[in-house]
Amino acid sequence: MKRLYLSETDKKIGGVCGGIAEYLEVDSTVIRLAWLLISLFTALFGGVIAYLIAWAIIPPRQRTL
Repeated sequence: MKRLYLSETDKKIGGVCGGIAEYLEVDSTVIRLAWLLISLFTALFGGVIAYLIAWAIIPPRQRTL
């Protein structure tokens, strides 16, 4: 079963876009551009709030020893 996690390797701020890209198996640049467009069309408010909420609710990947 696939799970959504914050990316530890492909992150610019919190790893949200990288994690979504890993989950959807697409390039993270596509996700970042989509997020940028959403942010621009909502006067930055919607995109920033959505990013912060996603950062808070998407769990980090648990490291196994």
